[in-house]
Amino acid sequence: MRKLLQKQGCSPRVMITDKLRSYAAAKRQIMPSVEHRQHKGLNNRAENSHQPIRRRERTMKRFKSARQLQRFVSIHDPIANLFHFPRNDISSTEHRDLRNQAMNVWRELAGVNAP
Repeated sequence: MRKLLQKQGCSPRVMITDKLRSYAAAKRQIMPSVEHRQHKGLNNRAENSHQPIRRRERTMKRFKSARQLQRFVSIHDPIANLFHFPRNDISSTEHRDLRNQAMNVWRELAGVNAP
């Protein structure tokens, strides 16, 4: 833990760990002024997997470098947002109309003729 914190350069505001008791003892010794939260789920990657950055990390598996991913994502995200609609209160006909509008906007921006 000491090596990990030395690499960070500054102390964290809050430290979140699972309920292993040795973490609390090490934290008291290394940085007593930092707040320590021990919880089973706060540290869980699965709980955070739906956040946009986590989605980008999943797509990173296909790219060779972070720079290549960033170039793709900077172009992809604004365009992909055109096609994502909340489905909880939209009928299927409304959804189809929204998809058609999004495709028309995409064709117009991309300079592609309609089929």
